[in-house]
Amino acid sequence: MVTKRRTIGGVLPILGTLTAALAFLPAPVRAASEYNLPYGVTPISHAVYRLHMLAFWMMCGIGVVVFGLIFYSIVFHRRSRHPVPAKFHENTVLEIVWTIIPFFILVVLAVPAARLLLRMENLRHPQLTVRITGYQWLWRYTYPRYGINVYSRLSNPSLASVHYGRHLSPYAVPHYLRSVTHPMVLPTGEKIRLLVTGGDVIHAWWVPDFGLQVDGNPGLINAMWIKILKPGVYRGACNQICGWGHGYMPVVVVAKPPAQFLAWVRRWRAAHHGPGAGDFTPKPL
Repeated sequence: MVTKRRTIGGVLPILGTLTAALAFLPAPVRAASEYNLPYGVTPISHAVYRLHMLAFWMMCGIGVVVFGLIFYSIVFHRRSRHPVPAKFHENTVLEIVWTIIPFFILVVLAVPAARLLLRMENLRHPQLTVRITGYQWLWRYTYPRYGINVYSRLSNPSLASVHYGRHLSPYAVPHYLRSVTHPMVLPTGEKIRLLVTGGDVIHAWWVPDFGLQVDGNPGLINAMWIKILKPGVYRGACNQICGWGHGYMPVVVVAKPPAQFLAWVRRWRAAHHGPGAGDFTPKPL
C-alpha cells in the first residue's frame, strides 16, 4: 500500500508539470485546430494565444491531479478493501496547501494577463488611424489622414441569396454572408489605431485573427490598436446583437504591404474625388 501511494503521488505532479510545459512550445509545433483559439496575425493575437494556452494546459494539469486522486480513492479506498471508514475529519496542513496552491496559480495567470491588458491599451505613436462606425447594418471606415470614407455592406450575391433563396443557393455563393462590397484595406507592418463607435445602436467590430473585439457604443469612442504581420484577407463580423440584420454585416479586412496600400489610396481617391485626387500629401497624424 505504501509503495503504491508513493508511486501515484510521484507520477501525478510529473504529469501536471509536463502538460503545463506544453504551453511554451513554439506555435508551429502545436497542431492547429478549428476548435481552438486562432494564433492570428498580430502581436496581440499571438500574446492572447500564448496566455490562452498557458491557462489551458494549467487546467489540464489540475484536471490530471484532481481526477487522478479521485480514481485513486475509488480504487484503493473502496468499501471492499476498507469496510470501516476512517475517523478523521480534518487536516490543517492539507487545507493550508490547497489554499496556497490556487493562490499561486491565480498569480501566475494574473501577472501575464495584466501585462497583456496594458500592452493592448498602449495607443501611443500610431502610424495610421482609422475610424470605424457601425450602422444598421453596415460599417463605415474613415481614413482621416487620406480623406477617405468607405462604406462596407453585405455583398450582392449573399444579399440576393438571403432575399431570393429559392433562386440562388447559399452553397453557390463564395464566402456566404462573409463577403462585402468594399473591404477595409490596411497596411501591414504598421501600428494602426482603431477608433470604434456606433451610429445608432451598440455594435462590436470583431476579427478573430487580430485577437480583438471592440464595442461600438453610440456617443462613445473605444480605441484599440493592431499591427498586421502578413498580407491576406481576414474575415470577422459584428459580434453584438444589433437587430434583425445583425447577421448581415460581416467584417472583411484586406492587408497589403505599405506600397500597395498607398497605391490603393491613390486609386480610391482618383475614382471617388475626380482627376488629380490621387496625387495627395498625407495629412500629419
